[in-house]
Amino acid sequence: MKKIAMIFAGQGSQAVGMGKDFYENSKLAREMFEKAGDRIGVDFKELLFEENDKLGQTAYTQPAILLVQMIAYKLFKAECPDLKAALFLGHSLGEFSALCAAGAIDYVDAVELVHKRGALMQEACEGKDAGMMAIVGLDDASVEKICAEAQSEGKQVWPANYNQDGQLVVAGNKADLASLEQTFKDAGAKRALLLNMSVASHCDILAPAVEPLGEVMEKYIKESFEAPVISNVTTKPYNTKAEAVKLLKEQLVKPVKYKQSIQAIAPEVDMAIEFGNGVVLKGLNRRIAKDLKTLNISDMASLEKVKEEVCL
Repeated sequence: MKKIAMIFAGQGSQAVGMGKDFYENSKLAREMFEKAGDRIGVDFKELLFEENDKLGQTAYTQPAILLVQMIAYKLFKAECPDLKAALFLGHSLGEFSALCAAGAIDYVDAVELVHKRGALMQEACEGKDAGMMAIVGLDDASVEKICAEAQSEGKQVWPANYNQDGQLVVAGNKADLASLEQTFKDAGAKRALLLNMSVASHCDILAPAVEPLGEVMEKYIKESFEAPVISNVTTKPYNTKAEAVKLLKEQLVKPVKYKQSIQAIAPEVDMAIEFGNGVVLKGLNRRIAKDLKTLNISDMASLEKVKEEVCL
């Protein structure tokens, strides 16, 4: 049997209309929409299928992404019940979906957990002019050196997401980030682009959210892992509640090492399947480890295609 990594993207993969094909064609999807909405008092049909301001707000973005990912995963498992994952991996928020898919947290509890995570992140960033910037075309060491030098000058700037070679996202104070735009370009970056975000993920600005998030995780995470989950912080597998709580608390204030994680698991698995809206991770994987075949399930048609390839 093939060794398969089940993978899940993070914030930024959302789009109006995501999950609609699942909702219209699956009773299970409609039930999951209803149960998740009842738990946090959100009409997910309205949030996902109609133009609105909420989908871009972290407290709503996170549960919306997780819900669609878990619908995709559960529909896949219903079609391929005997197929077992070798491991689970997520990018940032996606690590919570990975934990959920591994069986360590119920999806409805996970929706509430990431709803609170998003709210805690927003609260931690209030009044701090927080933001993130994508650095394209510059090596990791150069970005890290510029951030370290800026910190020595009292600026709030940290490496946040290691996505692929030549693409590293930094987080911190928007004014501090903007002040370094030319510095990054002078060092060789092709682009230094401020992102449309009101939070600064995976950096010290989120420190006030760490302990409150830990309390919620203690409540919901279980000692039940179908297969290991890869930590964004360490790139290593874990399979206990204690490790999950510790590492996901650290993940708030430490960078996501997605590139390094894919490099670590690529020799260990035969393929990866990305669940949820879009093909963000499929695109990254192609550039990180070109020999790692990555499929994706984002609607009923792609579900059928993956089922035919890996389950029959």
